[in-house]
Amino acid sequence: MATMLSRLARLWRHRWVDEAEVRHALPPDVLERLERRVGASERRHSGEIRICVEAGLPMSYLWRDARPRERAITLFGKLRVWDTEDNNGVLIYLLLAEHAIEIVADRGIDAHVSDEDWAAMARRMGAAFREGRFEDGLTQALEEVSALLVEHFPLAEGQADRNELPDAPVVL
Repeated sequence: MATMLSRLARLWRHRWVDEAEVRHALPPDVLERLERRVGASERRHSGEIRICVEAGLPMSYLWRDARPRERAITLFGKLRVWDTEDNNGVLIYLLLAEHAIEIVADRGIDAHVSDEDWAAMARRMGAAFREGRFEDGLTQALEEVSALLVEHFPLAEGQADRNELPDAPVVL
């Protein structure tokens, strides 16, 4: 009975949170600033960073009781973050209904960063999100991911950024 009640509560929470809450958490001016920050970051390394914010999981995920990580991995593929020349794309995913944060990294950068480091980064983002500071949390994550990409995939002197993926955050 408790399991059914928790599943119903989760279903309700995901259906209750909608695009209006996303716009409240991340209004258009914040999304524009994040887009500019992604662009500025990518001019310093050959990696690609995508930010994706979703109000709630699709019903098909809720029926299977899927976790946010599964959705983040799916979006990593759909947004083609895996499809960069150096395999160094990173998806920063925020699921508002659960205040869940997932960082999914392609094999090129993931080979240089431990699972514990990715998890610590997500925990730091989570602290800002719990306080309602969504822009601060995403900016912090973007800066930390950027530092890793600059360390492991810096642009050579005079090398131009290929900008293989759009810089604008994706809001679902």
